[in-house]
Amino acid sequence: MNFRMKRKSFFLGILFLLWFVPAAAFSFSLEGRVKETSLENGIKVLMLERHESPTISFYIRFRVGAVDENLGMTGTAHLLEHMLFKGTRTLGTKNFAEEEKVLIRMDSVVASLEAERSKGEKADKGFLRYLEDTLQKLQAEQKKWIVKDEIERIYSQNGAVGFNAFTGQDSTAYVVSLPSNRLELWARIESDRLLNPVLREFYSERDVVMEERRRSYDSKPRRKLMENFLAAAFMAHPYGRPIIGWASDIQSLGRQATEEFFRTFYSPANTVLMIVGDVNPDEALPVIRKYFQRIPRRLLPPPLKTREPEQAGERRIRVEADANPHLIMGFHKPNAPHPDDAVCEIIEGILSYGRTSRLYRRLVEEEKIAVEADASNGFPGERYPNLFLLSGAPRHPHTAEELEKALLREVDQLKGEPVSDPDLQKIKNQIQTSFLRKLDSNSSLAYWLSYGQSLFGDWRHVTDRIKAYEKVTEKVTAEDVRRVARKYFIPKNRTVAILVKTSESP
Repeated sequence: MNFRMKRKSFFLGILFLLWFVPAAAFSFSLEGRVKETSLENGIKVLMLERHESPTISFYIRFRVGAVDENLGMTGTAHLLEHMLFKGTRTLGTKNFAEEEKVLIRMDSVVASLEAERSKGEKADKGFLRYLEDTLQKLQAEQKKWIVKDEIERIYSQNGAVGFNAFTGQDSTAYVVSLPSNRLELWARIESDRLLNPVLREFYSERDVVMEERRRSYDSKPRRKLMENFLAAAFMAHPYGRPIIGWASDIQSLGRQATEEFFRTFYSPANTVLMIVGDVNPDEALPVIRKYFQRIPRRLLPPPLKTREPEQAGERRIRVEADANPHLIMGFHKPNAPHPDDAVCEIIEGILSYGRTSRLYRRLVEEEKIAVEADASNGFPGERYPNLFLLSGAPRHPHTAEELEKALLREVDQLKGEPVSDPDLQKIKNQIQTSFLRKLDSNSSLAYWLSYGQSLFGDWRHVTDRIKAYEKVTEKVTAEDVRRVARKYFIPKNRTVAILVKTSESP
């Protein structure tokens, strides 16, 4: 999923609530409706009744993502997400006792294979061929015991839609929507996935992820540009690493180390169960306790201590590819709940929300410098201080350098000229139209309430966000925008990445 776009739509929707619906009314509408429970093992359970249709949306969100991976193990969170669709000791297998024997042998062969490969030119080619042939035979043997996609098939037969998962920098979530009379089925399957997961087909799935990286990252110039940009922007903090992982790390990820990552971070204390829809909390809670309270409590590792040091000067990189030029520019800034983050959200709206925004109107339509131009706040995550981005593609014959100057000119205008009331009103009207199509479904509510609970420790992050915007807009909004722009959008705090055609490289 495109998290940045979804986040943008959500918080612009929140701005609409601020301007058109009293914050207290929205807060009250949720405060009393969201039922909160903490199981004895530490799992947080949130339930919100919405009886518009006989369905329920389920989100299980874990406060773990790419930001939690150790060096040398990038991509673990993403690969683990893939693996939890493979089944358990009872789901996805014909005979786990026999399958487990093959898994153990396979781990041993892979360990020998990777040790031999690490010798490079000195590796014994005959021994490598023997190990590779043995691994293929073991994988073929394992397939005899596997029931492919059994969890998905059971859900599908019971009316499920949207069975999926996603991994980000900050969290991982597993989602599905089911008829409301299938709550116990969901609880039984999902608790089994957490109690008894089997990372079957691990090495073949690792190859799948490698191919995904080659196809969707290495061969996509803009993604390659973003990957290099983040690596330059974050010198110390793990936000600079790709969610999918570095290729060398993916190739060496092991099943046992991935299981250890699961046991470490998929702890009940790191888990939020979000249930939204046609549910009776009093009837649902005993079912949830029955299945999920069995999961043993585990201690979490200490929180990440690394903080990105203050940037000492502008950083610039060029990425060569056979593609049209593109530009990404980022400025370090605080994350929520710092009040300046809310101001940056408003600046994003001023610059790039809609076809009448400053960037689109001036750079795309009037001056025709750019094919596209955009601003985005809060990238690549929100658990830690992040970036405000400006990006775009120049229109031929204009260059990325010309586009960069034009974007900085718009930033300088924010620093010097107060935002007018008509500009703010224009944004409010655009947000109203957008919001009418957002946050009206069980799944969207489940997404954002679990997001607030997982990342910030309280689902009320939604309403707290409204209050943050309220403080900004009730005081000196225009001056706040100028202050924040002057504080963060400065050369010393800037990282610039430019995509250039290989033939144009000096």
